Amino acid sequence: MAGKTIIEKILSAHAGKDVSAGDVVWIGIDVRTARDFGGASVVKNLRENYESPWIDDPEKTCFTFDCNVPANTTGYAENQQICRDFAHETGVRVYDVRAGIGSHIAMERGLGKPGEIFVGTDSHLNIMGAVGCFGQGMGDRDIAYIWAAGRNWFEVPSSMRVVLEGSIEFPVTAKDIALAVISCLGSAGALGKVIEFSGPGTDSLSLSGRITVASMATEMGAIAAFLPVNDAVTSYIERRSGGGKVEPVTADADASYDDTITIDISDLEPLAACPASPSNVKKISEVAGTRIDTAIIASCTNGRFEDMVHAASILKGKRIKDGTSLKVVPATEEVYERMLEEGILKIFIDAGGLVTNPGCGGCASGQLGMVGKGEVQLSTSNRNFAGKQGKGDTYLVSPAVAAVSIIAGEIVSPVGLDIELIDFVPDEEFTGEPALETISWIDEGAKKAGRPVPRSRTGQVAECPKMIKGRARIITEPDGRLMDDIDTDMIFHNKYLAITEIDKMGKHTFETLAGYEDFAASVEPGDIIVAGGNFGCGSSRQAAVDCFIPLGVSLVITASTGAIYKRNIINSGFPFLEVTALHEAGMEEGMEIEVDFEKGTIILPGGKVIETDRPASVQLDICRAGGLFAYTGEED
Repeated sequence: MAGKTIIEKILSAHAGKDVSAGDVVWIGIDVRTARDFGGASVVKNLRENYESPWIDDPEKTCFTFDCNVPANTTGYAENQQICRDFAHETGVRVYDVRAGIGSHIAMERGLGKPGEIFVGTDSHLNIMGAVGCFGQGMGDRDIAYIWAAGRNWFEVPSSMRVVLEGSIEFPVTAKDIALAVISCLGSAGALGKVIEFSGPGTDSLSLSGRITVASMATEMGAIAAFLPVNDAVTSYIERRSGGGKVEPVTADADASYDDTITIDISDLEPLAACPASPSNVKKISEVAGTRIDTAIIASCTNGRFEDMVHAASILKGKRIKDGTSLKVVPATEEVYERMLEEGILKIFIDAGGLVTNPGCGGCASGQLGMVGKGEVQLSTSNRNFAGKQGKGDTYLVSPAVAAVSIIAGEIVSPVGLDIELIDFVPDEEFTGEPALETISWIDEGAKKAGRPVPRSRTGQVAECPKMIKGRARIITEPDGRLMDDIDTDMIFHNKYLAITEIDKMGKHTFETLAGYEDFAASVEPGDIIVAGGNFGCGSSRQAAVDCFIPLGVSLVITASTGAIYKRNIINSGFPFLEVTALHEAGMEEGMEIEVDFEKGTIILPGGKVIETDRPASVQLDICRAGGLFAYTGEED
């Protein structure tokens, strides 16, 4: 028998049986979370699909408010209060608006340990791989089901290895490593896979550096990423989880991998992901001199204390360029308090920066870091898709590059500068206790025994369509090629995340996708969407699937689909097909096509038949049931 990868071992342990890549299994989930933007929809799904509010295990379940904190619209405020009220009713915990980013809170509080499974409505939960935990971002249907049942189905992913040879020295940082890997793999080079990082370059990374690399695996298409858990990280997790031995999971020597990529980081230069894709990576020396208006140091990728020290070491005793702005958002309250106590906060303020309360920052509408038309921004975040943070241009860089550039007012490399790095204690060695504002109502009366009782589905479940006929709506680039990498903000923009009613979502479909702003007005019931590869990359938002429902779209056909998006569309019971050779299939705008969904065949006018990647059995079963909540195929 072949050896096991890390993900195969974790899923085998949680399934209670030996599993391998490609298997579909039911597994128990250790920790279940929902963010402020997805939480209200999770509550809505629970109330609509179960006879009474149901939480499988309140002590393993929590809300984390980090996207829009404090709420700056009435929609967000109402949705956050829906979550608080539900928490009071059911006994789950709330990490409220001053606590910080949910995944970072999880590590600081020891909520996700090596070998465990941590899920939530956050597409960057693969951050948890920095501590050897399997983190999986999901849509609100997935999470609601898990909150009720404590388990869910998984298709065991295959794995690939990325070996980092050599080492780096500041001001080259882990962000530059992450961008180098994306430059090598592209936006879909690890699509649907798990990345196992190894090699001396990986071993030399601090916990903060590991978080940065694991976070940006999402932008490579990966489901998750694991970095070796060394003794320092093990000790950190043991302290943070209240003691008790934790055992990291390691792959077997004879484990099977789809591919092994080796990258030498010894001579790595600072890098930037240029507009408008995280994979559009260039050396800083190639874009040096580009005028900038603003910079933001923030996000789950670069909001740790070490990131703040890197930037502060450059800004100390200096001022940002007149006419520019600098925004700083600590990842958590613990990071914020350390910045205050150790003088880092004052350095940013003295330099002319604006420091705000903990949170995500720079990733979604309503957060710090939005850019207007013509504005150029440097961001330490993880995504710079067109329109995601406004109509301006965003370059993704390290905190060091952001700091040195905002002083100059143009992109500058920090290499060769006389920088005295401020002495600090790395996160994995920091022994202070996180001071988090939490609202916790663990009401014994709210805990229930038994299994969740679904609401009656009589008359509500539609049979999975066998034959689908419709007009092809082809999503193309200006030159006519099928458009790849259509992210969730292009499908349903983050500025509408406060909307929870599905019937109100349709009119915003493709609203920010250049050339398709009027799609919702032109679509007809039965239309079939055809798009290129990595469709639905980006966020975990369920709305990017649900927005097609009120428009009457009957089917989505893609060359390939983003990993989280695939789960979301399957769990909705919404028909979709993947066609590996779709770019050469010859479909045209407005063409009437016929699809045998269960066989996975597409018939074009004239009788030409296109074979697709046939729907998996779990997809067909969920579709036939009418969606995840009505699905009864779970193994006991």
